[in-house]
Amino acid sequence: MIEMITSINGKINGFVWGIPMLVLLVGTGILMTMLTKVFQISHFGYWMKHTLGSIFTDKHITKHTDENDQSISQFQSLCTALAATIGTGNIVGVASALLFGGPGSIFWMWIVAFFGMMTNYSENVLGIYYRRKNIKGEWCGGAMYYLRDGLGSKHGMKQIGALLAMLFSVFCLLASFGIGNMSQINSIAGNMKAAFGIPNIATGIVLMLLAGLVILGGIKRIASVTEKLVPFMAIFYIIGALIVCIANADQMGPAMSSIFKGAFAMKAVGGGIVGSGVKLALTWGMKRGVFSNEAGLGSSVMVHSSSNVKEPVRQGMWGIFEVFADTIVVCSLTAFTVLSSGLVDLDTGAVISTAEGSALVGEAFATVFGAAGPAFIAVAILLFAFSTVLGWSHYGTKAFEYLFGSRAIVVYRVIFIVFILGGATMSLDLAWDLSDTFNGLMAIPNLIGVLSLSPVVCRITKNYVDRKIRRMDTMPMLSAFPDIQEVQVKDLDESD
Repeated sequence: MIEMITSINGKINGFVWGIPMLVLLVGTGILMTMLTKVFQISHFGYWMKHTLGSIFTDKHITKHTDENDQSISQFQSLCTALAATIGTGNIVGVASALLFGGPGSIFWMWIVAFFGMMTNYSENVLGIYYRRKNIKGEWCGGAMYYLRDGLGSKHGMKQIGALLAMLFSVFCLLASFGIGNMSQINSIAGNMKAAFGIPNIATGIVLMLLAGLVILGGIKRIASVTEKLVPFMAIFYIIGALIVCIANADQMGPAMSSIFKGAFAMKAVGGGIVGSGVKLALTWGMKRGVFSNEAGLGSSVMVHSSSNVKEPVRQGMWGIFEVFADTIVVCSLTAFTVLSSGLVDLDTGAVISTAEGSALVGEAFATVFGAAGPAFIAVAILLFAFSTVLGWSHYGTKAFEYLFGSRAIVVYRVIFIVFILGGATMSLDLAWDLSDTFNGLMAIPNLIGVLSLSPVVCRITKNYVDRKIRRMDTMPMLSAFPDIQEVQVKDLDESD
């Protein structure tokens, strides 16, 4: 049975993650970049000031909502989104890209991230603009809502919008058990066993219990945990990676050179055929870039939509920062750690070490930290992957809620928690293949929604720029629904 599932999934995965799909993902980012006049560059200082900068200067960004308000703060929404995106892909995924695509894959990972910033921005803008509240008073937004209420509002598109919304929810629900659960837990269990000799089943039981305590508490409990866990784990890993890079500072120049040479096949990976080297670098870089930051999948918008923000563009800017932090910062540090460690022949791009995945990164850390290197990576993966499980449990919850209603959410949460135990003991290859497949399937309806509603994103962006940057007196565009628009405009103040 496992062999049959693997064979069928391999065919689907090959179709979903072929060059046309990657072109669609990056092409959407390019289009949104052009339509928004290269917002991520032209307004770089502005969005950095109103994301990273505002954490330290604006108390409204981090202030918790009261008990009666079921939304979460902007900082909590960012941390929960980063919890889901900063996962094993930042360590295992980058190592796999270097192993199979060579150093050049990192360049294409950057390209995916640069354009993915505006895809993620667009998703979040649409998520806030088309969100609604459920019977519990929680905001519900995401691709399923802007497909149904945005695309579906166009002439003759009501049924198509509803169908695509349902398909996205089904794919997201299945993906939550793959990328958001089993593949992450499997990586934790494998590393705990390798580094500390802890049996997989023991790791699975402990993680299942810990996750249950958080997930059953809903979005506000998940957000309260991730806002503490994400900054700690990110700083913990960044400091460790910087120490390795500084210790191998003399190799940073050659490492950067190997990335650009490999990207354009001046040196093919492993000394292979030049054309093949370009294809491998491009494919692996794009795949792992998308897997890491999830731009184009329509996933993180579901937690961004739970924010207490009123301006769609403000949450869109958090989406830009999310991709920047995940790929440009964390993934790049992983890449430079491995490339500068001497484990890769920077001339040919071939990996000298026999280690793979997290073991390769652990070996790179061992060049500076000694025997503590693999243990450091095992702890990093524990934090990264467990936080991803928490974030993706919310995504799956929202997909389940869309399909079956708010009252049935507890059923999904219990099933999700039980699957954690299965993830600790299943085949790693199958877990990753399933993750890639459902990721790609999610992207298809989501990108259709983003592309079809790109004029809406442009109007909302122009409206915000006119009001906030050019100081023009224009009516805000905050919601597609008149009743919500009226309330949001009334409550809007400068702190938002």
